Amino acid sequence: MFDATENDPISPSMRTLLEVFSTDLSEVKFPDVDSEILEEAAAKVRAQAEAVARAQAALEAARQTLADGQDALLQKGQRALAYARVFAEEDIDLSMKVEAITLPKRGVRSEAVAETASQNDDTSPRRRGRPPKSRPSAPLFADGSSPEAAASAEPAAAPAPTRPPPPVPVRSAEAA
Repeated sequence: MFDATENDPISPSMRTLLEVFSTDLSEVKFPDVDSEILEEAAAKVRAQAEAVARAQAALEAARQTLADGQDALLQKGQRALAYARVFAEEDIDLSMKVEAITLPKRGVRSEAVAETASQNDDTSPRRRGRPPKSRPSAPLFADGSSPEAAASAEPAAAPAPTRPPPPVPVRSAEAA
């Protein structure tokens, strides 16, 4: 009788109300509301939802056609730019104009269109790479002071301790 799938544009509570009016209250008629009027309105909503789905599919197909056309234009443009560079080698002014033109590489446009389409969806792609390190929540210095205060509170640096000289071997009189 009613489509209980998750693609149904009618909410579960409204489907329950429609079920009640089609079974328990089928003989009851309220002003401007009865089971027949509710079922007609539900059918109209389902038809409108199907029209929206068809329009979305047509829009997606049109976007894909546009992306294909832009890719074809880009390929032709890159070829034309290559020819123009060769042709303009003798003409400095034309060569400067042609060299100022930069076209994206192949496939860049398709990726940009795909990225735009994915951003329009509720599910955006996961961020790649290592997650950033979290900042420590505890202060660096246990007493809560700043590094400048800790540096000024330390006593003046004492001279660095010197190392004692290495021992000198002593020759015995027998070895001489």
